Amino acid sequence: MRQPHEERNDSCYDAVSFTSCPDSLMTLLPTVENETAANPVYSIIWLHGLGADGNDFAPIVPELVSPEWPAIRFVFPHAPVRPVTINNGMAMRAWYDIYSFEAGAPQDEKGTRESITQVEALIAREHERGVPSERILLAGFSQGGAIALAAGLRHPQKLAGIIALSTYLPIADSLAAERSAANRAVPIFWGHGTFDPVVVLQRGMDSRAALEALGYRVDWHTYPMPHAVHPQEIADLRRWIGERLR
Repeated sequence: MRQPHEERNDSCYDAVSFTSCPDSLMTLLPTVENETAANPVYSIIWLHGLGADGNDFAPIVPELVSPEWPAIRFVFPHAPVRPVTINNGMAMRAWYDIYSFEAGAPQDEKGTRESITQVEALIAREHERGVPSERILLAGFSQGGAIALAAGLRHPQKLAGIIALSTYLPIADSLAAERSAANRAVPIFWGHGTFDPVVVLQRGMDSRAALEALGYRVDWHTYPMPHAVHPQEIADLRRWIGERLR
C-alpha cells in the first residue's frame, strides 16, 4: 500500500479574521491522501469530525481495504478553522458553526453550504484525475457525516455511495426541493452508537426517518459505543464498500 501524503493546497479562509472568501475565489481544501495502488479508479472523500483534521481517519485505511479491491484514492480534507459557538467561540477545524447540540437548535446554513461547495470542488478534482462521480463515495464522521449527506444528496451526478457515521441530516427542510434526481437511489451506509452523548441515537433515527420519507434506502447499523467508531462497524463498512466497487 502506498504511503499517504499531504496536499498543501491553501484554503480560502482567514483563520485570524474568521472570514471566508467568495465562492469564485475558493481554492481546494488541503488534504491528506492515500492511494492503495497506482492509478486509482475509485475515490473516497472522507470528512472528519469537529475539531479533528484530515489525519483523523487516515489510519483506518489498512483495516478497511481488502487486497482484491481495485485501486482507491482516499482523500481526507482538512476543514477550515472557524470559531465554534458550542465550544465558547474557540477556533478549530469545523465544517460549520454549531450553536447547540439540541435537535431543534438554529443551524449554520451559510457555513453548511460553503462546505458543500468545498466538497463539490474536491469531487471536481477527482473528475480531473480520471475518476467519475459514479466511482466516488462521500464519507464522514459526525459533522463530516452531516456534510457528506448534505453534499451527496444534492450532487447533480450519480455517486457510488454515501457513508454517514454518528451523524444527522443538516438543513433537512430544503432537501426535498434541492435533492438531485441522480442520487435518489444512492446507497447510504449509516452507523450510530447506542450510547452516543453528542449526536444522540434518536437524532440519527429521526434523520433516517426523514430520508426514508423521501424514498431513500438507508443501510442502518447501531453499535454499543459512544461517539466513536466500533471494530464491527469497520468490518460492516468493509463489506458494504466492497459491494459498491463493481
